[in-house]
Amino acid sequence: MPSLTTGRVIVESLLRHGVDTVFGIPGAHTYDLMDALHGASDRLRFITTRHEQAAAYLAYGYAKSSGRPGVFTVVPGPGVLNAGAALCTALGACTPLLCLTADIPAPFIGRGRGILHELPDQLATLRSITKWAARIDHPTQASSAVAEAFQRMLGGRPGPAALATPWDVLGQRAEVTLTDPLPPPAPPPVDNDAIERAAALINAAKRPMITVGAGALHAGAEVQELARLLQAPVTAHRSGRGVVSEDSPYGFSGGSALQLWMQTDLVIGIGSRLELQHLRWKKMPPGVQFVRIDIDPTEMVRLPPAVGVVADAKSGTQALLQALRKNAPARPSREGECIDAKARARKEFEQVQPQLAYLDVLRRVLPRDGFLVEEISQVGFTARYGFPVYAPRTYVTCGYQETLGFGFNSALGVKIANPGKAVVSITGDGGFMFGVQELATAVQHNIAVVTCVFNNNAYGNVRRDQLTTYQGRLIGAELTNPDFVKLAESFGVASERVHTPEQFGPALERAMALDAPALIEIIVERGSEASPWPFLHPYR
Repeated sequence: MPSLTTGRVIVESLLRHGVDTVFGIPGAHTYDLMDALHGASDRLRFITTRHEQAAAYLAYGYAKSSGRPGVFTVVPGPGVLNAGAALCTALGACTPLLCLTADIPAPFIGRGRGILHELPDQLATLRSITKWAARIDHPTQASSAVAEAFQRMLGGRPGPAALATPWDVLGQRAEVTLTDPLPPPAPPPVDNDAIERAAALINAAKRPMITVGAGALHAGAEVQELARLLQAPVTAHRSGRGVVSEDSPYGFSGGSALQLWMQTDLVIGIGSRLELQHLRWKKMPPGVQFVRIDIDPTEMVRLPPAVGVVADAKSGTQALLQALRKNAPARPSREGECIDAKARARKEFEQVQPQLAYLDVLRRVLPRDGFLVEEISQVGFTARYGFPVYAPRTYVTCGYQETLGFGFNSALGVKIANPGKAVVSITGDGGFMFGVQELATAVQHNIAVVTCVFNNNAYGNVRRDQLTTYQGRLIGAELTNPDFVKLAESFGVASERVHTPEQFGPALERAMALDAPALIEIIVERGSEASPWPFLHPYR
């Protein structure tokens, strides 16, 4: 058995799990981990960022777009807290994200001596915002801890994990046997009785609708087959978009599916929290019932359906298809109805300008397999229903945390995970300034993301709400911004400014042809953007 430092054991274990990139910022507490990363630099890439939150969001974008765990490292205390927003985002968006951090020296943990970067209980803090967290107290624990972290991240509902190693332990040596990757926990066996009850309910329905979430990203073929069999529209609010392509008759954005909602008599939720129906739309069709397939058994308690099937989305949908084929009634085609409903929705979306016009240009220029990373902004909200998505994972979102400022940083991680694909970030000026310093990261590592900054000199949503709900009592909503073109150029990023959708198309084509970081500033008159909310919260 080789004698290895804890830092080296962690790195070798990451490599055993197929990790090819680690994002982060070096610091005194993690020097021995960083030295081990240096020793593996021929096998593993390290991307240094300018803020801990950015390191975590780059790893998040990597994971969200690829399905593979994203890994980042930060110092304890303030480093962990800075990265906490991304861990919350990953928890909400069902994304495997591994935080590798340190802790103060082992003899001082829990003593409140005021050691550099000390938190009262860092492990408890991490456990409150991750799926699983543990501390490594000796080199011999490190490899098995990494293996368990990966098993926990990927088993059941995916989510983030964290490993903290005391400062003094990272450099300790011991003879160590490396642990092989652990098999993921077996998904719950499909309950055939529940499947039969679900099939009976579905067969009795006249106008079913399927809603998919992040849990169905790997079940696209099965969901598409189910949609054809039932002649049912398939919709998603965020993470499930593209599971069924929206240029298929059956593929709907959340906004367009609203056209068919009030005539729906049954919803089949697959790997989805059903946010659209219960939190966004709220108004229920008379007598509508719910069938759910979800790997997380607590979902059946949080939102009890008429029939719940605790199973992986793919195997559960396969079993449902098998049961339905036995005695499913012949259904008349609804393809024409679906196409007409989407056309009506599109006509209604036309009022949401200028956002929709810019998104139309973006959809035309971006390749079908290109990635769009949204942001909490007027254009980002509109994209949730006004930008067609053709493949799973190509629309990168932040889940229910709605984390302002996640977008640009996450887009850099998306590009690292998908170097041969086009990646575009759409962001408002407010959100972009949360991570503008990462333009330096993009240049240093030649991360060829095209960033489109919609500059309305405001936190646009806040400003609208203060004008309409609080009788114009504006506070903190209007912004003074830098010259984004000059700012980006000072980092070495090719930049230009446009004022219209007609100017945007050629500018976007030029930026995407560069194979280098690029920025386009889109000037939007403050207050000129139509509200996207009628199609996100239609009945409020």
